[in-house]
Amino acid sequence: MDDATLVQLEAALSASPDNDALLALLLPAWIERNECARGLAFLPEGLAARLDATSLRQQAARLCLGAGEAERALALLGGDEPAERLLRARALADLERREEGLREYRAAVEASPALEDVALQRRLSASVVDFRGGEGRPRLRVISNDDTDKAETTRLLTPNAETLTFDDVGGLDELKKTIHKKIILPYQKPGLFQRFRKRVGGGILLYGPPGCGKTMLARATAGECKATFLNVAISDVLDMYIGESERKLHALFEEARAKAPAVLFFDEVEALGGRRTNTREATSSKLVSQFLTEMDGFAQSNHGVLILAATNVPWSVDAAFRRPGRFDRVLFVPPPDRPARASLLRMLMADRPSEGEIDYEFLARSTSGFSGADLRELVETAVDEAIEESIAEGREQPVTDRHLKAALKEVRATTLEWLTTARNYARYSNEGGQYDEVLAFLDKHGKGR
Repeated sequence: MDDATLVQLEAALSASPDNDALLALLLPAWIERNECARGLAFLPEGLAARLDATSLRQQAARLCLGAGEAERALALLGGDEPAERLLRARALADLERREEGLREYRAAVEASPALEDVALQRRLSASVVDFRGGEGRPRLRVISNDDTDKAETTRLLTPNAETLTFDDVGGLDELKKTIHKKIILPYQKPGLFQRFRKRVGGGILLYGPPGCGKTMLARATAGECKATFLNVAISDVLDMYIGESERKLHALFEEARAKAPAVLFFDEVEALGGRRTNTREATSSKLVSQFLTEMDGFAQSNHGVLILAATNVPWSVDAAFRRPGRFDRVLFVPPPDRPARASLLRMLMADRPSEGEIDYEFLARSTSGFSGADLRELVETAVDEAIEESIAEGREQPVTDRHLKAALKEVRATTLEWLTTARNYARYSNEGGQYDEVLAFLDKHGKGR
C-alpha cells in the first residue's frame, strides 16, 4: 500500500471509527510497514468488546505488541484458539509474566505443533540469576535457563564467535534450500517433527572440491539453526597414546550432547574416519569404530545434535559411515555457477575502493570452474596491482575493471584436478549412485556455464 492510499484510508477511519472493513485493510498495512505506533493512534478504546472477528482482534493485538503496548494487546486476546494463545504468551513475555506465558505457550503448541517458536519458549523458560564478579567488578544479572550453573553463566558472558547465516554464503541456492528443508526445519519445529516420529539431528557429509565453501556452509547451517557450533580440529582428537584419541572423541560428543541443540563439525573427516581397509594400524581402525559407536551406538542418544562433516576425498571415507543413522545425507558442494560467481565477486568487492563500471558478467563468464577461494584470489591479485600503482603514483588508485581483467591472466582454477579425479570415481566406482550429483555437474559444466 503506497503512502497516499494509506493516508486516505486513515482519514476515512478517523471519520468513521466503527468501520471494521477499513480497519481490516489498515491493520496489516501498518504491521507490514513496521509503523505499529502510527496505527495505534487510530485504534479506539473499548475495541476488545466491539470486535467479534477473531482475525481482527489478533491483528490488532499484533499491532499493539509491535508498538510495545503489551497490556493493551493482552486486553484484546480473550479466545482459546491456538494462534490467539500464542499471541497471549508473547504479550505475557513482554510483561515479564513468564510462568503464565509458558502455560499459554504450551497450550497453544499442544493444540497446534506447527506454531512452535523455540526462541519464545527459551525466553519464557528463562530465569534471572545473579553473577558476582571479582573485586571491583559489577554484579551482573543474567537471563539463563533454570539449570544454569556457574560455568554456563561464565560462558554466556563470554562473547561468542561471529555467527554466520545463509545470507553470508554466496551462491549454492539449491543446496541451501535442501539444507533448510532437511536440516534446519527439524530444529525450528522439533515438536512437529517429533509428532511424526521424525528425529532431530543425524549426520550430513559435505563433499566437493577444496575452496568451495563447505566449512562456511556448515557454520551458516549452525547459525540458521540457532545452535551451538563446535568445530572439531584433527588435533583435538588424535593423540600419540593408545586409547587417548578414542577418549577425546567420546568427550567431544558428550560436550555436544550436553549443549544440544548443537552442531558438531568435523573438517577433513577422512583423517578420523578413513577406510579401515586402507590402513594397517589397529589404532586407526579402533578410532573409526569409536566414531561409528558415538554416532549411533546402543548407549548413545544424539537427539538435537547435528553431526556435520566435510571432505575433499569422499572415496577415502569408510563405507560404514554412509549407512542410515550415520552420514545418511551426503551433499555435493560444487564450484559456484555463473550467477553465483557474479554474486561472489560483488560481495568480495564490497567495501573496497573501486572506480568505474566493473563488468561482473564478463568476469563470471571467464571464471568457469573457479572455486570461491579462487575468486577471492582473483580479487586479491587485482587489489595488489591497485596498491602497487597507488604507491608508485603517491595517491590512492582504486580497483577498476582493468585490474580485475588483468588478474584473470594470472589466476587459474584449482578445482580442475579434483573434478578429473571425481569423474573417474563417478564413472567407474559409483556404487548405489553416490556420485550421481558429480556426473550431473560435469555434464552441465561441459556444455558451458
